[in-house]
Amino acid sequence: MGVLRKISRILGIYKVYEKVLEDEVRKEVLPSHIALILDGNRRWARNKKLPAWIGHKYGAKKVEEVLDWMLELGIKIVTLYVLSTENLKRDKKELEKLFNIISEYLDRAINSETIERYNVRVKAIGNLNLLPKRIRSKINRLEEKTAQNNKRFLNIAIAYGGRLEIINATRKIASDVIKGKIKVEEIDEKLFEKYLFTSHLPHPSPDLVIRTSGEERLSNFLLWQSAYSELIFLDIYWPDFRRIDLLRAIRTYQKRHRRFGL
Repeated sequence: MGVLRKISRILGIYKVYEKVLEDEVRKEVLPSHIALILDGNRRWARNKKLPAWIGHKYGAKKVEEVLDWMLELGIKIVTLYVLSTENLKRDKKELEKLFNIISEYLDRAINSETIERYNVRVKAIGNLNLLPKRIRSKINRLEEKTAQNNKRFLNIAIAYGGRLEIINATRKIASDVIKGKIKVEEIDEKLFEKYLFTSHLPHPSPDLVIRTSGEERLSNFLLWQSAYSELIFLDIYWPDFRRIDLLRAIRTYQKRHRRFGL
């Protein structure tokens, strides 16, 4: 059998399996909110003896692809862990390349017909003051353009840290107590969540958190919101993430019994 015929056969089997998986997950309740930790871009590039920024470039391309899959499946809320506060300590040259890629994809999002057609609200969550001015400006334009959309939600966690988010919320609550806007006895989980970066969401807590690269930790991502999320860790680098991997993760989520501590 020729090489092309072998490849065609493999791809054919893959497509059949993907279709079977999709049929299975569509029969069950889909997660409302999926959060993704996009890990492994640099190691993917290193394995191919390429500069780190090439890994980020392929990772950004994969994000667009995955968001299309989410839309097709009807996932209402997606949160992407794009850049942590710790990541900002990396080499300046790598960061500059990364910010160039982020800038390019923000432009694409600003001009995206898909975002408007699916009525997606896009919001960046994190300490945006740590970002270059050109990035902040484009984020502001994208948020303003999509501010009235309310059918689907895309959150971009950038210059983000979960501990920082909780500290910021605590400071705001303390300030409002001092100003007499709220009473100490009124502070509970529901009120606290109103002070988090995700307060605009109809379903702030992810049902499912997926992390690529084989690492098995949250790395300071949505620490409050992920208290009862189902966690799935995949032993592949983000640029190699496939639709079949997403479907498998959702199917695994659907088979788990969520007890929420009960």
